[in-house]
Amino acid sequence: MPIITLPDGTQKNFSKPISIAEIAASIGPGLANAAIAGEVNGDLLDVSIPIDFDASIRIITAKDSEGVDIIRHSFAHLVGHAVKQLYPTAKMAIGPVIENGFYYDISYKESFSPEDLKKIELRITELIKQNYEVKVEVVSKEVARKTFKMRDEPYKLQIIDQIGDDETIKLYKHLEYIDMCRGPHVPNTSHLRSFALLKVSGAYWRGNSDNEMLQRIYGTAWGNSKDLKKYINKLEESEKRDHRKIGKKLNLFHTQEEAPGMIFWHPKGWSIYQVLEQYIREILLLNDYQEIKTPQAVDRSLWEKSGHWDKFKDDMFTTTSENREYAIKPMNCPCHIQVFNQGLKSYRDLPIRLSEFGSCHRNEPSGALHGLMRVRNFVQDDAHIFCTEEQIQEEVSKFIDLVFHVYKSFGFDSIIIKLSTRPEKRVGSDSIWDKSEKALEDALNQKELDWAFLPGEGAFYGPKIEFSLKDCLDRVWQCGTIQVDFSMPGRLGASYIDENSQRKEPVMLHRAILGSFERFIGILIEEYEGKLPPWLAPIQVVFIGITNRNSQACITLSNNLIKKGFRSIADTRNEKVGYKIREHTLQRIPYLIIIGDKEQDSGTVSVRTMDGKDLGVMTNEKFEELLNKSISLKASKKILI
Repeated sequence: MPIITLPDGTQKNFSKPISIAEIAASIGPGLANAAIAGEVNGDLLDVSIPIDFDASIRIITAKDSEGVDIIRHSFAHLVGHAVKQLYPTAKMAIGPVIENGFYYDISYKESFSPEDLKKIELRITELIKQNYEVKVEVVSKEVARKTFKMRDEPYKLQIIDQIGDDETIKLYKHLEYIDMCRGPHVPNTSHLRSFALLKVSGAYWRGNSDNEMLQRIYGTAWGNSKDLKKYINKLEESEKRDHRKIGKKLNLFHTQEEAPGMIFWHPKGWSIYQVLEQYIREILLLNDYQEIKTPQAVDRSLWEKSGHWDKFKDDMFTTTSENREYAIKPMNCPCHIQVFNQGLKSYRDLPIRLSEFGSCHRNEPSGALHGLMRVRNFVQDDAHIFCTEEQIQEEVSKFIDLVFHVYKSFGFDSIIIKLSTRPEKRVGSDSIWDKSEKALEDALNQKELDWAFLPGEGAFYGPKIEFSLKDCLDRVWQCGTIQVDFSMPGRLGASYIDENSQRKEPVMLHRAILGSFERFIGILIEEYEGKLPPWLAPIQVVFIGITNRNSQACITLSNNLIKKGFRSIADTRNEKVGYKIREHTLQRIPYLIIIGDKEQDSGTVSVRTMDGKDLGVMTNEKFEELLNKSISLKASKKILI
């Protein structure tokens, strides 16, 4: 009979098989009421399933992260329960847990509207109030098939077909509704209280665009109302910071149907882009990178040799000319090897660091496109380092320093690092992958950084380190990468002469700091809520005349700043000064300079900030000093006051 060991080391002996619920009850009524599931020898288990073996057990409640995930998964089932009651002909697909919530993919002849979402949410609330017991039954594959065939659930039957014949399946019974998954789930709907349905979107069955389009209902759920409210507030703040809305309000960029997933940059948005590009260019030049430029369209044969054609051909835009097929480049690496291959290289020449602001095109699914964050045409701050095996660790170490320096310039201090290892489909031998993964791991450990493994998520040609930023809303954005590649240089004929006068293939390090300019600018717009610091702001200063008599002074002072490299404009419109101040404040211009007769006669300026702070009257020279100092503080999210 089972001996149960609790987390504090206490052991309990039972004379018969015992469930998690009974174990919790033996400890105390409070824990019995709170128990959602149990961790049994490291595996999560429903509270009702009996245990007939010795085990170490931890009771899971809503206070545990695992408990919150179980609550979310149970809410996904409740979506299914409510939808089947309201729309009986709907067919249920899958309903997994995701970060901060869950979703359920559903096939239904009509599109779910916002009103439908409210109806489903209300029905879920009504089901919760019934405090019904969620029953679990472990069945054979045959019984599961009969169950869902009788209920006319074709997607469930497809899932069952992929399960091994000797495997068992868990059926979860919510009154008349039955669902299927690994579990565990809450034992009773009394544990389900704090939730909200968020939106409906389209999703292909199994993520394959060749399959039918389903409707995906997204929701969020938490262990208590306080956490739910906090998350909803964060969503509202995120909505307020949406870069698409701010981009339109500030006249930065737009997209349109004639060029889906491609950005039309407006003058102010392009100014941000150029400042960002010039900053990265200066950083790269200071770190011994050589900038190059490679063609947009390259013959299919090169992509076949590199291995990209087999992996990415469905995501490439192609064109033909004179009976030859060309791919619009989806990445820059094969072209960089062509530059490296020009002329004989010696080991003394290595490392060679080639950088390019390379414009790439990828045929992303239309449903995945999202403003600047997910596009079909993007520019990478791309570079490739050709080096020897012995130089890998030093080059990776230098790159890590570079990444941290650049991110700090934008005010990002929280950086998450993950090492992505070999995927199932890859090129190169296991020994090469062993060597590549170890080189990256050693570089991270040498820096004494906190990092985690991301198994199976490496590129098809090599492992990579991923650098992600955490923004002011605790959202995580994956940006920078560095990847070790022992394979592609050899596939494309790259070589150098080593110290023994022998030809040898270089190692190629693929690396980017921002990832793409488009996405990084989108991140910055949301991080700063459009209030970009002076060094990034498309317009840094606006001169505003109080009357028409002050117009020429505004133009002269503005032009003087432009000649010195500042981004300045003069507003000489025949409008009230209050109207102009309000308008430019809404346009997030860092410094508003007011010029009246008094200022004009004394050679001074009255300085205000976009946040409404009055910095007082100062000389033109003093303001220029202030502006220079403010621009030099790249990591600051505030202008000088």
